[in-house]
Order: sequence, then structure tokens, then C-alpha cells
Amino acid sequence: MPSSVMPTSCQGDGQLPPAAVSTVGLRKSYGEKTVLDGIDLRIPAGSVFALLGPNGAGKTTAVKILSTLITADGGQAQVAGHDVATSPDGVRAAIGVTGQFSAVDGLITGEENMLLMADLHHLSKREGRRVAAELLERFDLVDAAKKPAQSYSGGMKRRLDIAMTLVGNPRIIFLDEPTTGLDPRSRHNMWGIIRELVSDGVTVFLTTQYLEEADELADRIAVLNDGKIAAEGSAEELKRLIPGGHVRLRFSDPAVYRSAADALHEATRDDEALALQIPSGGSQRELRAILDWLDAAGIEADELTVHTPDLDDVFFALTGSTDKSNKAQEAVR
Repeated sequence: MPSSVMPTSCQGDGQLPPAAVSTVGLRKSYGEKTVLDGIDLRIPAGSVFALLGPNGAGKTTAVKILSTLITADGGQAQVAGHDVATSPDGVRAAIGVTGQFSAVDGLITGEENMLLMADLHHLSKREGRRVAAELLERFDLVDAAKKPAQSYSGGMKRRLDIAMTLVGNPRIIFLDEPTTGLDPRSRHNMWGIIRELVSDGVTVFLTTQYLEEADELADRIAVLNDGKIAAEGSAEELKRLIPGGHVRLRFSDPAVYRSAADALHEATRDDEALALQIPSGGSQRELRAILDWLDAAGIEADELTVHTPDLDDVFFALTGSTDKSNKAQEAVR
């Protein structure tokens, strides 16, 4: 495959079910700047997929291509079984798109925004009112339905934006940085909405700069850097790519601490805290080996904690220096 890392889900004997979204060698340039340099993706239906990357990495460009707003320079992409280049109408009929900049018209009420969207989907007046009422209730916007949308808080506008997106009953939703600018409570409310969508069988393609958001929501995550997919996998798979995991043993008895430190030569000592740090990937096998060693040596630690790299570490390693990025990419090949 053209990209630097073959997604795990693309490997095998070809018996995988149809993907909700797939791309092969997707390319896009603006002048001399290459934004997407041959990316391959495969997103199973009914899952949350997160595309991570720094500002300008090409996340929004990917969403615009997959939602038929712009055309790619090369490669292929299918959404809901339709080729984005040859069957854009089929793609549009199957998707909903919510960007970081709301499509809500602030001069009209929330209900009027919903009814306008129903008209655009050619619903009858009766059906449009029914759908609008159901969605306004679902997103806790009934009390504000008759108020101008410009009076809504950021979180309310974002909920209304997604409610409008759902009027057409899309099976695939592109959420381009949906929680940008929201306060922590509104962000968590939005996470709940996204989980609810997936429980209904909707596929969510999420772009975000919030690593915690991807960690919380995504079944699979791809890191986009310099126009290429630097790595793809579950959050746990990506975390295991980066060194730095360790087990920390803390002791209350200085004598026991010194005995353990003398026996564990590879451990890093913290004499002030009476703690030892042992390099570890955090696997069950490694943890069991440490516990077995403690038992055999008759040493009892007062506290044992496992520390593994988080998505912040992954993100900075993959999008930071070339040396770090190359090492991380080699680890997933």
C-alpha cells in the first residue's frame, strides 16, 4: 500500500465486511504544498474513527474530499459504498457533516433552523415538524426552540448543529473538530451524544486536536503528519509504540527499599521517595514477572503502579522530530 503504515484492518485474506469509509492513495495539493500524500484508510461501519494531527496537517482537507466538497488530485475513496468521484450524489445522501464552524443560522430560531433543514431534505411539512420535534427533544433544546439561535451558548449551538445534521438520517457523520471552543462540561456532553450516535449504528469520522477526546471515543485512531498516515491503531496499540512505560515500586521501609534497589540493577532509584522505576511495557506478562521476583526475594512493596505512555506522548513522537517519528513508524510496520 502507498502509505507508510498499513492499517491493521486492511490486512488479511480479503474477507472483511464492506467499510463505511475507505481510501487508497488519496492525494491533494495546493500549489506546491502537498496536503495529503497518498493516505490509506479503512473504517468499519458503526465505529468511531479519529483522525489526529497538528494544525495544517490536512484533517479538514480529508473530510472535505470524503464529503464531496472538494475533489482529490489522485487516489480513490469510497463512502457508504459510493465512489466520491463518480457517485457524489450517493455519498451526499448517506452522510452528514458538522464542521468546527457551525452551519446554524443565528438570526432564526432553533426550530426554524431544523425546519429549514427538513425542507432541504424534501420532507413533507408534517414529517419535517415531527422529525424536528423529536431531535430538539433528543438534544435537550425544546426550551430554547423558539429563541433565536444567536442567543444559544456554544454547546447549544453545537448540539443544534448535530441535530440539523441528523434530519436526513445519515449513516455516516463527519465531525470536523466538533468540540473546538467548548467548555469542559459541553465537551463531555458532546462525547455522550457521539457515543449515543454510534450505539444507534452510525459511523462517526472525527477529526480532533484533543488527544483526550480521541482516547475517550475512538475505536481506531490515525495520526496524520506531513500528509501521510504516520500510524494507525487503537489507542492502546498506539501507546505501546512509544518507549517510556514503567512499573513504579514504592517502599515505606528504607531497609527493604535498599534491598530491592541492590537486587534490581536495571531500576531507576528515587532515594527521597523510596521508589524504584522499572522499564516495562505494562503487559500482564511483565507485571507477573515483577511480582514473581518480589515474592521469590521475600520483598513486599507498599505500592505498585503501572505507567504507560499516553496519546500525548504518541502524538509528539509521531509529529515531532523526524528521528522520533521514524522510530515510531518503524515500530508499527
